[in-house]
Amino acid sequence: MAAEEKTAREFMLAHGGPFYELQRRLGLLREDAFRAGFRALLFVALAWGVPLALSIVAGNAFGSPEDRPYLLDLAVWARFFIAVGLFLLMEKRLEKQLQTYLVQFVQAPLVAPGSLETAAIALTRALKRRDSKSAEIICLLFAAVLSLVLYQRAITLETVTWLLQAGPDGNHLTLAGWWAIIFSNTLFAFLLLRWLWRLCVWGLLLRELAGLELRLVAAHPDTHGGLGFLGNYPNAYTPFVFAISCALGAAVAHELLDNTITTTTYGIIMAGWLVLVLILFAIPLQAFNKPLGKLKIDTLLAYSSRATQRHRAAERELLGRNVAAAEDSDAATTADIPDPDKAFAATRKLSGMLVSRTILLPLSAAALIPLVAAGTTQLPIKDILNVMKRLLVLKLAVKLGTYIEINTEKSAKIVGPHISRAYLEIKAEKFE
Repeated sequence: MAAEEKTAREFMLAHGGPFYELQRRLGLLREDAFRAGFRALLFVALAWGVPLALSIVAGNAFGSPEDRPYLLDLAVWARFFIAVGLFLLMEKRLEKQLQTYLVQFVQAPLVAPGSLETAAIALTRALKRRDSKSAEIICLLFAAVLSLVLYQRAITLETVTWLLQAGPDGNHLTLAGWWAIIFSNTLFAFLLLRWLWRLCVWGLLLRELAGLELRLVAAHPDTHGGLGFLGNYPNAYTPFVFAISCALGAAVAHELLDNTITTTTYGIIMAGWLVLVLILFAIPLQAFNKPLGKLKIDTLLAYSSRATQRHRAAERELLGRNVAAAEDSDAATTADIPDPDKAFAATRKLSGMLVSRTILLPLSAAALIPLVAAGTTQLPIKDILNVMKRLLVLKLAVKLGTYIEINTEKSAKIVGPHISRAYLEIKAEKFE
């Protein structure tokens, strides 16, 4: 067991890969020390501080909102200051939390002995994906393409800002603009895509673990067969979601400032973003719906059989016979059969959805707070509150609909239509 736990502890999502190795060789971090605060300060200084210094020299760092100075550009603050900083500061905390969840698989233990070797292979495969040079090169290329798109868009602007300056042959990028597009935006996009790739690495690992023989218990008090702790993993990504939401909120605020979007469009953006975030983090957990659904049905059937035997014995003790289908061979007494009633009731509470209320609130808040802040710059508070009410209804509807749809579909594939109907009735009772 110690060997398996050591293997689980070796899965460090923030380690590895060309960018990590580059920082290590430059002395920015060590194998045993992330130095996250120092590196965050350094990269924020390069991404946000250098354009600020260049803008100060050029005289367009300060000014009225109409002049669009550097320090009043919300997109600059959101992407180069907040997002870049959070992408680096979150590394150690996220890595330790995910590592804790993997160790729990071994310590519980949740993986059956016959699947330990397969689990170790899955972990090794995940580490290879994490360290993939090709993946980070692709992330860098996509980041460069996004910066090129930003450049093409910037040079078509007619408004003079800190990014552009007027010239005899038209507007062209300032020195701060060139640095922001070539370095700052590319760094921001690369870190974003790199973390999205590592989220995929984690999700693929969870799907492989879900396919193993797991030692689940239907009556487990966490109501998830012993896997309830996994439902909290999205909390580790709250800073990541908040960082992206800040960038999106800055873009929305800019459009609201220019009066290019309506309140309806604003609400659609918020709803779409919220749904996208919840789906993004729910997909890796969906792989466990099938084993949990099968566990619930099989356990309920087993407890039902045992309950039938016990209650028939109780009926014989009370009446001296069984009312229905009495047989002389029925000789067992209630003392011979453990009472399955409490275990049966606990099993009925088993949920196949690992996404719980405890993760909906932090993720939803991280996703929506920057957008709400963006809305307050131009929209009345009343309109924003109306949008929030619709989002609350949408969130509950999505959760309920996904819950019923997934479990109904999975149960139908496992045991057939008759058991599926019984399973759906149990789910309906839960939501009542």
